[in-house]
Amino acid sequence: MSAAFRQRPWEALLASLLAALFRRTVRRGLRGVWVQGELPAGPWVLAANHHSWWDAYVLPVLLDHWRVRFRIVVSDRRLAEFSFFRGLGALEASRVRQALYALRRKEALIIFPEGELHPPGRMGPLHRGAAWLAERARVPLLPVAVRVVLRGQELPEAYVVFGEPLAADLEGLERSLNRMLSDLDGQIGAALPEEPLPGFRLVLPGRKSTHERMAFWGLALARFTRER
Repeated sequence: MSAAFRQRPWEALLASLLAALFRRTVRRGLRGVWVQGELPAGPWVLAANHHSWWDAYVLPVLLDHWRVRFRIVVSDRRLAEFSFFRGLGALEASRVRQALYALRRKEALIIFPEGELHPPGRMGPLHRGAAWLAERARVPLLPVAVRVVLRGQELPEAYVVFGEPLAADLEGLERSLNRMLSDLDGQIGAALPEEPLPGFRLVLPGRKSTHERMAFWGLALARFTRER
């Protein structure tokens, strides 16, 4: 989704089409994306948990919405399966020189340091790549906690927490992410199921539940019958 890397005309067209597909997928498949915290000025290495298929859609669409120049680091195996990700600026995890070059061009990186999907809960073992890249490029690590949950509405909701930037320390990153995820899970467990979590702002509206869409017609019908 980042347009900063050099593209041929057909690659730029493909990138635009794929970006539009990602946006449509998020807006049609989720009730919305809610955010807590602020996105600092880049560049930085955004390190997030990877506990849902949605993570690789929500974060790129969110950064694209904010017009942040970024690349996303994808495992070599995953990129071989979904080669069209290259049209969105994806980099193989083994291409560390390209990742460093992107950071030096003031582009951000999205990395899932667990390397693959893990069950929700605490972070799985973290690979060192995110901290190594941040250290070599002399940029901060940006911890981000993501939960996509089905609560009291028809469609899932995405909640994204941006933490404070960190020095390039893998243990510090793991502690920060586990704390953020624990806090977020606690909020999800305690909040009213049909209401968004308090303290979050809606950044990307999605699709309302059927009963929310029907509520308008219910009110209109009630008003009509009263008037008669």
